[in-house]
Amino acid sequence: MKVLVVGGGGREHALCMRLQSSPSVSHVYCAPGNGGIEQSGAAGCLTDIVASNFERLAKFAKDESIDLTVVGPEAPLVAGIVDYFREEGLRIYGPDKRGAQLEGSKEFAKSLFERNNIPTASYRVFTEFAEAKAYVEAHEFFPVVVKADGIAAGKGVLICETREQALEGLAEIMVERRFGEAGDKVVVEEFLRGEEASVHAVTDGETLVVLPTSQDHKRIGDNDTGPNTGGMGAYSPAPVVEGALLDKVIKTILVPTMHGLRQDGIDYRGTLYAGLMITRGGPRILEYNVRFGDPETQVILPRITSDFGELLFAAADKKLADYGTIEESPDACVGIVLASEGYPGKYHAGKPISGLDTAGAMPGVAVCHAGTSQRDGRLVTAGGRVLCVTATGPGIAEAREAAYAGVKQIDFEGAYYRTDIANRALSRA
Repeated sequence: MKVLVVGGGGREHALCMRLQSSPSVSHVYCAPGNGGIEQSGAAGCLTDIVASNFERLAKFAKDESIDLTVVGPEAPLVAGIVDYFREEGLRIYGPDKRGAQLEGSKEFAKSLFERNNIPTASYRVFTEFAEAKAYVEAHEFFPVVVKADGIAAGKGVLICETREQALEGLAEIMVERRFGEAGDKVVVEEFLRGEEASVHAVTDGETLVVLPTSQDHKRIGDNDTGPNTGGMGAYSPAPVVEGALLDKVIKTILVPTMHGLRQDGIDYRGTLYAGLMITRGGPRILEYNVRFGDPETQVILPRITSDFGELLFAAADKKLADYGTIEESPDACVGIVLASEGYPGKYHAGKPISGLDTAGAMPGVAVCHAGTSQRDGRLVTAGGRVLCVTATGPGIAEAREAAYAGVKQIDFEGAYYRTDIANRALSRA
């Protein structure tokens, strides 16, 4: 079959590489892709079609007889790309606009959790700055978490250690409008203590197929310091959520979510990516994403050995019950993100990148491009998160060592990466 991947980041590069190796897939296209996807040949890049242009994407899918479109980022899903494609009679993997509210609105998600007894943090929703300010000023216990209601590229969640920080966060979101319309509402919620982990599942609304577990590192600095980012690295499996605990996550969080969406009349066919906090009282859902995570995708997909294209096709056609379970490698995978100096704040692009071929030729190492472009025949930086270097190995320690060895081969001016990715897994072991 022919597959079209929508998006242009590291997640999409990983999707293209994995789909290209699927026995059921003959051709992979990516719109718009990026410099690395274009250069690597992981997909035919449609650099002139942006992810928000549903009409041109659908026309390409019809003209080229695309069998399946896979949507990478959240913004097109929240904007209704699935609704548009289905109306055009095109097969697409991802939730429709109503289902995408699970990520597009924190209030929607929290309400779903509450109605379906899904364990989560206590919360309040505010649409007026004065009311939110008064609530925080009267609040007794800190830290608290302040969240922009809408999508904010993974950066709209502020962990506020003090009342002053919480008030500053509210002003940043609701008054200064740092995240635009995403800050029309805010959610102020209880801070949960524990260890974070991610569980991805593919669903057609009636059946769940759970993918290998993973854990990412959101903060910019070592030892989880500094502001949140889109993700600075990840590893799979995540020992904190394996075995009986994973069974509990499926039973108390994933399955009730799937049932709750169906009871609300939502035809959800896509990814349920649960961001979890593993507390002393058990797993709690922090938030859902309605697409594959980035950089989690880069470390999950190398561990899936069954036909990934066939899995997504079955979900889009509501035939997951016939698919069965996925097969996964016992090997671990670790991914390290290389970012531009200044990220997640202001950064400079256009920096030439060297050492990519050397890193990519190392055993077990792969380089997924996120913020890169081609200029005068060479690759340069074009984003905050530039690359994700992944490596597989018989255990987390071996995969981590190989990933960092790959990172050290790559250079561009101002390159930054964390040096402690997967430390939590190693300390647990």
